[in-house]
Amino acid sequence: MTFTDCCTKGFEWEGTPTGTEAKLGNNDTYITGNSPDVAVLLVHDLYGWKFPNVRLLADHWAREANATVYVPDFFGGEAVDLSLLEANRWDLIRPFIAKNTREIREPEIFACARALRQAPLNYKKVGAAGYCFGGWACFRLAAKEHDPPLVDCISEDVDGVAGAAVPIQILAPEKDPAFSPEMKLHTFQKLQELGAPFDYHHFPGVEHACFIRGDTNKEGERAAMARGKNAAADWFKQWLQDAREKEVNAQGA
Repeated sequence: MTFTDCCTKGFEWEGTPTGTEAKLGNNDTYITGNSPDVAVLLVHDLYGWKFPNVRLLADHWAREANATVYVPDFFGGEAVDLSLLEANRWDLIRPFIAKNTREIREPEIFACARALRQAPLNYKKVGAAGYCFGGWACFRLAAKEHDPPLVDCISEDVDGVAGAAVPIQILAPEKDPAFSPEMKLHTFQKLQELGAPFDYHHFPGVEHACFIRGDTNKEGERAAMARGKNAAADWFKQWLQDAREKEVNAQGA
């Protein structure tokens, strides 16, 4: 089985995504789940919003955290050639990355999060998750500068903790050039200073992109993908669905 075959078959892990495509604000979006009160914004990585494993992950979270999960297209309809990712041809991928920097994509990511809070959706609880490209986006969504807050909790796998003000979960592969041991230590120390609950998961023996790729040819990667999925689902259930139920019960008391 090739790397690309592993990527495109994915999760369950081999299955067909069950959601639909529609618009969230101005962005084409994969939507799965039917909760009227709890939403999760999944900011995709370089594999893009149509990558099967991204959508299957969203399906799992929708079922297991009882949420409606949104995966907008933040690459303007374009996609990275998976063969370039397979070959680690970063020299050919960098032009694509340059077209999708934080400065370029941040406004629409914020706009999608706001759309979840506003009419006609009006979600009461909103979480965010991101891998690689989506990691910085999650921490920007959680920053203290937003009043009212854009999200109620986040789960992600890279650095970017400055200013975060909501419950934070980090999924950290052992081998990750984008998240060095020094940066991991800094992150752990910084999280303790923020005063918000946090959850830090270390994944020994696996590398960057394991939570989406799930390559069965890489030892331990499929198990890491499943463990990461479970951790995030539990996190969202606790800080979104369970928190919402407590609010409803308090209002009815």
